[in-house]
Amino acid sequence: MTEQQQGLTHVRADGSAHMVDVSEKAVTTREATATATLSTRPDVVEQVFAAGLPKGDALPVARVAGIMAAKKTPELIPLCHPLPISKVVVDFERLADGVRITATVKTRGVTGVEMEALTAASVAALTLYDMIKAVDKLAVIGQIKVLEKSGGKSGDWSRVEGGAS
Repeated sequence: MTEQQQGLTHVRADGSAHMVDVSEKAVTTREATATATLSTRPDVVEQVFAAGLPKGDALPVARVAGIMAAKKTPELIPLCHPLPISKVVVDFERLADGVRITATVKTRGVTGVEMEALTAASVAALTLYDMIKAVDKLAVIGQIKVLEKSGGKSGDWSRVEGGAS
């Protein structure tokens, strides 16, 4: 194993990828929250929150897309385990120059739901972009990150409380 591969749980000694065996891990309640930001013009933000876009009311469409994406994460991310997702919440915060998407995913399982939360936030942002691209082709999706997670062997973690950036 190379020095770079040490500590990587999804890499075997020969350097090939594999799905980690989680069958011996304890079942616990796990939750993760992730965020993404869609940056756009203030007039477009107004249209998004007033349901006034040419394609229609973007927020409910993006919310459902995010929820669906969380449930489809193992189909999109090759080494993610299928999990019994018990809750997905996708919310939107109005910013002066954009929209902050926050996705929280919960399960009772043997591995965390950080990837599901990231996928939900990302796909909700992509859906918003699709809904606004007719009025703002210069919109940008960014700042996709995990905000916090709880449960499991590694315990609780928060970007805000932990001081991480």
